[in-house]
Formats: sequence, structure tokens, C-alpha cells
Amino acid sequence: MNALIGRLPAPLASLRLGSDVGLALGVVALIAVMVVPLPPVLLDAGLAISITLSVLVLMTALFLQRPLDFTSFPTLLLLTTLLRLALNVATTRGILTHGHEGHHAAGAVVSAFGSFLMGGDVLVGMIVFAILLVVNFMVVTKGSGRIAEVAARFSLDAMPGKQMAIDADLSAGIIDENEAKIRRKDLEAESGFYGAMDGAAKFVRGDAIAGLITTAINLLGGIAIGVGRHGLPFGEAVTTFSVLTVGDGLVSQIPALLVSVAAGIVVTKGNTEGTADKALVGQLGGGAKPLALVAGAAASLALLPGMPMLPFLALAGGAGALAWFRRKDQVQQAAIAAAPPPAPAEPPVAETLRIDQLRLELGYGLLPLAAGEAPRLTEQIRNLRRTVAQELGFVLPSVRLQDNLELPPDHYVIRVKEIEAGRGQLRPPLHLAIDPSGNTPNIPGETCQEPTFGLPALWIEEMHREHALALGCTVVDAAGVLATHLTELVRENVAELLSHAETQKLLDELPREHGKLVADLIPAQATTGTVQRVLQALLTERVSVRDLPTILEGMQEALASGLRSIPGMVGVVRARLSRQISDAARGPGGYVPMIALSAEWEQAFAEALIGPGEERQLAMMPSRLQEFMQRVRDSFDKAAAAGESPVLVCSGGVRAHVRAIVERFRPSTCVLAQAEIHPRVRIRTVGVL
Repeated sequence: MNALIGRLPAPLASLRLGSDVGLALGVVALIAVMVVPLPPVLLDAGLAISITLSVLVLMTALFLQRPLDFTSFPTLLLLTTLLRLALNVATTRGILTHGHEGHHAAGAVVSAFGSFLMGGDVLVGMIVFAILLVVNFMVVTKGSGRIAEVAARFSLDAMPGKQMAIDADLSAGIIDENEAKIRRKDLEAESGFYGAMDGAAKFVRGDAIAGLITTAINLLGGIAIGVGRHGLPFGEAVTTFSVLTVGDGLVSQIPALLVSVAAGIVVTKGNTEGTADKALVGQLGGGAKPLALVAGAAASLALLPGMPMLPFLALAGGAGALAWFRRKDQVQQAAIAAAPPPAPAEPPVAETLRIDQLRLELGYGLLPLAAGEAPRLTEQIRNLRRTVAQELGFVLPSVRLQDNLELPPDHYVIRVKEIEAGRGQLRPPLHLAIDPSGNTPNIPGETCQEPTFGLPALWIEEMHREHALALGCTVVDAAGVLATHLTELVRENVAELLSHAETQKLLDELPREHGKLVADLIPAQATTGTVQRVLQALLTERVSVRDLPTILEGMQEALASGLRSIPGMVGVVRARLSRQISDAARGPGGYVPMIALSAEWEQAFAEALIGPGEERQLAMMPSRLQEFMQRVRDSFDKAAAAGESPVLVCSGGVRAHVRAIVERFRPSTCVLAQAEIHPRVRIRTVGVL
């Protein structure tokens, strides 16, 4: 069939089943049916399609695994309603126009349904038909509409909480980014589906009302036309038009009833997993006691005088047999549960070798910070990962949260690659008040040391928070204190967290236009491990690696110049990043405050370097090193007293060695080479060392 369609011209080939053009023409045809008279043969075909399609919709609803597997159901409700209304208009036209000619005026399908339901008695047929209308309109349609309305409201109300749960799982490392995207997409689809079902239920209700009105028009209008225009006897007109009216109503109401039942099944399914048959059988026939009581009730009814004994006894026997089998299964399951559990299988050796990159261990008193109704800690960790990604250029590995019963209840430990990097004590729900001047705040509270920087602080109650803020103190809750400590430790150890796999991931995620740069550098000139070591050297001094293309270009330049050592490549890369480094060193005044290394110390460092080429090492006398460190302390303390946070500037040849000494006692001090200060940045010399 597809091969035949492929040989047709393009406009005709697009009219295949399931295409957008075919659907559009189908909707136009439905609207045309309401206006253009149809012969009985086409009416019969349309009514057959309507009945078959409604059965298909019902069967699909019965075998759904979950409601979101049928997201097209609201649209399908609209289209099937439009199909029934169009056919209803067409049959009404046929009844009113040719009803006086006999029962086949609106086609064989309408005549067959009318004759079958009435069974020769007009009054009985009309009563049965009225009951079907009431069942569809008052029971199924109204109930489905109400459930759809409530489900839509509850789905929208629960949406923020579900989104927060997804974000919490993502920040805690339980799920990855792809799984989070899938869950968010499912959540949006669920909200949209139940909202659409709420509106689509109105179509079903309107269809039932239209069926009632159409039935009255067919019966009263047909009798009036038959008697007044065509001269039929009143009794014959009533009989003829009653058969046609009831047949037409059945042909439209039975598919409407099936679709209404399907809508009810979909909206009442909720979060039940599996198909409807498995859910019903598993929940109704899953217990032995209910089945045994049903068997007893059926047997009692069978013994009542005048009651038919056979059907009730058969039901009692079936329910009793099911109860016996269920009881037997429960006994077996209880025996299995009571049996000693098998010895746990020894975990693979590889599991014991796995190391958590970042782990936060909490005492049991701090567990509510990471769980409960408002897990503030998970939110802080999520913000930390986003901040580090923006500042330093790569995504931190997930932080594993773990309880540790060996810790005191209010203590925590932060581990980097399972080695303790820091610990502290929290007192939730108290707040930590810190005086920026370094003094202990004059507020009632418990004296302590702030765990991140070791400043004197106080744990205060909520009632003293406003007082502390008025005194100029910084007030942080327990989760904020822990997050601050974690942030600082991450920044101190960020170079260790950049693994070979993370480096490869950074290279793979570069935009396509930089693919040639990576291909020229790796592996022809350098390895991924070399790139990793250069990036780690930059991160150690808190230089962002977000501008990875510039870093790779700097490595190419260094390699082309014959510099193959890591310090040599890092020096060229830092010169390439001079604008970024200078911007990070700029102070509040818009300039870079600097302390210059004097010519005397430049010469002293240059003379203390021994070894060939790039392998030179610093061999300075210990007394001379001690003198240098003391002068650095004095110079920076003097600058700090003047309100400046300067950088130390020296020549590029000795910068790495000067930095190696300074980081021992002032790790946060920035040491720059002269080539790393951008020519257009404003500078101010605040001292000479």
C-alpha cells in the first residue's frame, strides 16, 4: 500500500493514514456531513465506523498501563463527539425527510437497532431507551466529569511539590540530569493531560444533552411531519417514527456510553500501575477473608425461601474455592518470610574500591536538614554546584549525604575522596551570629567558633535575630553554616575533584566549532592527562577554566615554543587569560591593588634557582626564606589595615616558585606575573616587598 502511495503525486501521496493532511480532511468531511445530505449506504458506513471506534477506545482504556500512555485521549474525545453529532444530524435529516417511507429511511443500521430494542412494543422500547439516556447522562458522564475536574485541580496543586522533589533528588545525586529532564517532562505531561481531560469531559456531557434534544426533535417533529404533510394515520406515524427515533438514539448513545465509560476508566485509574483487569483482580480477589465472607453470604441467600438455589450455590462454591487458595498462598508466604534469610552475597571487590568524591556525613540530630518537609541542605548543595560551575567552569561531582552514628548528634564531617577535609558542630534550630569585626557579638547566646574561618560567633535563638542584624552581625541558619563550610572546602580542593573523566567530559562538551582545535592538540601534541594537570594547576589558584578554548590555544602556543613542562605551559596559559585574571583581582575601587616584588628579591630568587631549563628548582637558604615570609606578612597586613586586598606581582620566571612559598602560609593570596596583568586594566601599587 505504501509503495502504491509513493507512486502518486506529492499532494495525493500525503493523504495516507495517520498523516496531518488526512486528519484535516477528515475533520472537514465531518463538518460537511452536517450540511450535505447522505444516502443511506454512506450513513450505515459512518455509523459502523462510530460504533467500532468507540469499542476500540474502550479496549485501549482498559489495557492502559498508566493514564499518560493515552495523552491523545482528550483530542480523541472531541473528534468522536464531533463524529457522532455529524452522524446524528445526518440521520435526523433522513428521518424527517423520508421517515414516512418506512423504517429504512435512515439506513439499515438505525432500523435494525430500533426494531431489536422495541421487540414489537413501542412503549417498552421508549422506556428502555430513556433509561439508557439517564444512565449515560446522570451516572457515567456526570461522574467522569467530576473526577476529571478534581484530578486536574489536585494535579496542579501537587506540581510544585513534585518539582521540588525532583530538584532534591538531582542535587543529592540520586538521579542524573537526563533522568531529571525525563521526570520534569512527565510531570508537565501529567498536568497538561488532566487539565485537558477536565475540559474534554464537557464534550461528553454536551454530547449526552444533544442526544436528548435530538431524540425529542426526531419523535415530535417526525410525527408532526408524517401526519400533517404526508397524511399518515396518527398510530402509524407514531410507530414508524418511534422505531426510527429509538434506533437513531441507540446508534448514537451506545458509542457515547462506551466512550464515557472509557473516559471514566482513564480518569479513575490515577496512579494505579498495570492494566485495569490486573488491578481489579489483584485488589478484589487478593484477600482470603473477604472471599470467605462472600461465600457465606451467597450460601445464606441460597437457603432463603423462594430464592433460586443453583446460582447462589455456584457463586458460594467459587468464592469459597478462591478463599481457600488465597489462604494457602498466604500461609506459604508467611512460612517463607519466617525462614532465616539467606546469607547475604559478598559484594564485589570493585564495590569496596569505589571512592566518593564528596561526602557529607551527618550526626542523627542533623538529618532533618537533608530530609523532611523543607530540606534546606539539598537546596544549598544544588546552588553550590551551580555556583561552582559558573565560577570555575566545571560541574562538581554529586555530594553524597550519609548518616554517621559514630558522630555526636550535632556534628558533621566533610570528606574529599573519603579523607576528612573539615568538621563542625551545628545547633539547629538556632542561628549563628558572626561579628565581621572579629569580636564576639554582645547578644545572649552560646559562644562558639564559626567552623569555616574560625571566627568567634554565637548560637542565638530566633527571637534575637533582628537584634543581631541591627548590630551589623551576619546571621546564618544551620544549613547555611554547613553549606558555607562545604563551599569553602570545595574551593580549596577543587583541583583534586577534576578527574581525568571530568576533563574528557569538558573536552567532549566543547562547541562543534572548537572540534578542530581539540583534534590538533590531542593526542598529537598532548594527552588528556596533560590537559588535566594544566587545568588542575589553574584551579589550585582559583582561576576559572570556563574559557577552555583559550586555555587549549595557550597550550598549543607553549608546545610550539618548546615548553613541555606543566609550569611552562601554565605560564603561557595564564598570560592568555590575563583579562580574566586581572578582572578577578580588581578591587572595589575599580583597580588592581598590587604589592611589587623588589629587584633585590627578584635577583635573590633568580640566583636560588638550580637545574637545567624547565626543571629548575628553588634552593634558597632557610633563613632567607623565613625573612621573605615575614616581609610578605608585614606588607599584606599593612595593606589590609589600609582597606586593600592586594596581589603580589613578580616576574614570570620566578612566579611559580614565589607562589609555592606564599601558599604555605597565605593560600588565598594571589601571585601574578607581570604578563598576567592586562594592559588596559587600572593598577595601583600599594607597597613594595
